Amino acid sequence: MSTLRLWAPEAKTVSLVVAGSAGDSTHEMTAGKRGWWWVNVPSAKHGTDYAFLLDDGSEELPDPRSAWQPGPLGVHGRSRLVDHSTFPWTDGTWRGIALAGSVLYELHVGTFTPEGTFDAAIGKLDHLVELGIDAIELLPVNAFPGRHGWGYDGVGLFAVHEPYGGPDGLKRFVDAAHARGLGVIMDVVYNHLGPDGNYLGRFGPYFTDRYSTPWGPAVNLDAPGSDEVRTFIIDSALSWLRDYHCDGLRLDAVHAFQDSRALHLLEEIAEAVHRLGAQLRRPLFAVAESDLNDPKLVAAPEAGGYGLDGQWCDDIHHALWATLSGERQGYYGDFGSISTLAHALTSGFVHDGGYSTFRGRSHGRPIPPTTPAYRFVTFLQNHDQIGNRAAGDRASATLSDGLLRIGAALLLTSAVTPMLFMGEEWGARTPWQYFTDHTAPGLGDAVREGRRAEFAAHGWEPQDVPDPQDPATFQQSKLDWSEPGREGHSDLLDWHRRLIALRRRLPALTDPAWSSVACTFDEEARWLVVRRGDVAIVVNLAAERQAVPLDGVPFDAPAASAHGFTYMPGRVELDGESVVIIRLLPPVEPTAG
Repeated sequence: MSTLRLWAPEAKTVSLVVAGSAGDSTHEMTAGKRGWWWVNVPSAKHGTDYAFLLDDGSEELPDPRSAWQPGPLGVHGRSRLVDHSTFPWTDGTWRGIALAGSVLYELHVGTFTPEGTFDAAIGKLDHLVELGIDAIELLPVNAFPGRHGWGYDGVGLFAVHEPYGGPDGLKRFVDAAHARGLGVIMDVVYNHLGPDGNYLGRFGPYFTDRYSTPWGPAVNLDAPGSDEVRTFIIDSALSWLRDYHCDGLRLDAVHAFQDSRALHLLEEIAEAVHRLGAQLRRPLFAVAESDLNDPKLVAAPEAGGYGLDGQWCDDIHHALWATLSGERQGYYGDFGSISTLAHALTSGFVHDGGYSTFRGRSHGRPIPPTTPAYRFVTFLQNHDQIGNRAAGDRASATLSDGLLRIGAALLLTSAVTPMLFMGEEWGARTPWQYFTDHTAPGLGDAVREGRRAEFAAHGWEPQDVPDPQDPATFQQSKLDWSEPGREGHSDLLDWHRRLIALRRRLPALTDPAWSSVACTFDEEARWLVVRRGDVAIVVNLAAERQAVPLDGVPFDAPAASAHGFTYMPGRVELDGESVVIIRLLPPVEPTAG
């Protein structure tokens, strides 16, 4: 670790400041090729603090590739060297997980437990094992300013947020998850950086004014100097998989990438992830969040695609939520009918080339029927769909217990990859609000007023929109772990456990073929039947009890299963806002006398 390097193509001189037992020492760096500088410091090792000085300036700058930004200054202070080989991993026999067949669980470290640390989260992993989760998707944990936040305004793309436990804290968490058979997916943000603590522009052309974004200048993916910027991003992505043993990546808002190159950054990331997986001999995958409804993201490169392993599918969420909640504002205006929900469950994208009233134009393209449905990740709730509501209210604040069960059943028996948001499994009553801890002068005020102005346009009074900078907003967003054992919550938790167990047990429920899904429904009577091979999910969305027909079911063998799911004949009587899952058994042939 004694040789340190820095990309600073516009600098005339670069110096390295190294902390030592006898005080600081300063070392002039040597200019190399294409803007890279280097210096050999034999005393530099794991735990050594250091910083850079540019052009004989006196302001110390942290390393853009720093893996550790310790307190109390965090992203504004000196970097600390990390030798990843010093961590005592115990997951040598871990062979990874595949996206296909998995159930995901989105988790925010800071609000998952009262302590808000990796080590505290380890204590809750057995809960996820009992629930039946396959992989945990961590909201961003790379270094960001302040103590708490969502993580999407990060500025240290290689470093782990120190208040969560720093680099070794994340490694302990991943190691403990693997010991329990749980995979870990890292949410990473490469479409922008937060404004506070963002020193990248001081080092070189990491940003370009060629494009404008809601967050300021765009990340430089195709202008001069972009080769090294792209390498910087790819190296960051691989570090989470290689150095922290994560199993996959969730790439935030890739529709915001401005990349005109023939070889798109997403294709480069996918190739790099798969090469590393081959080297490590375990599956690694990359899933993108995209607003484009473009299946090209998951198509193979030889078919003109980017070769990603999956993408989020908001349309199924929108169809499910609008049908259950009755909300029609904003982008929900194109959703809400049972026919639209049936379209989403059988085709993935609702906007597949047709007109979007929310956008005022046509949008999307169809998913080819040969594309496996598991490549699309969806949810009833996630961090955005809760936290970007004015009050951060969860589905449990809007939906009845019956509708929560219906939502869970339709999600966890769907052909796509389902994901739960932490606490959803027991109907958590704690909100999950938008919270920040900005320290830059004026930034917190700007965020507060901007958010209140945004929701004022929708009829909210300013005092009713939680202040993101108020520590109480963060504290009240933490899960209440006494809830799972309480009446009402425990029953819903058991419902989720049984649904996931059923998904694992019945092959029809993990069949990735879109052709394996068929829907019948009555819009006026408000019932829906989803057929998955020999399984039917029968849903009564009406308030009153009614009979739901199961046409063409060639059997007559009513019985109750030991798991609480039912084998039934041709008509099912359901109470209002209820659901039953039926295994469609073939008729029993009479035996000879």
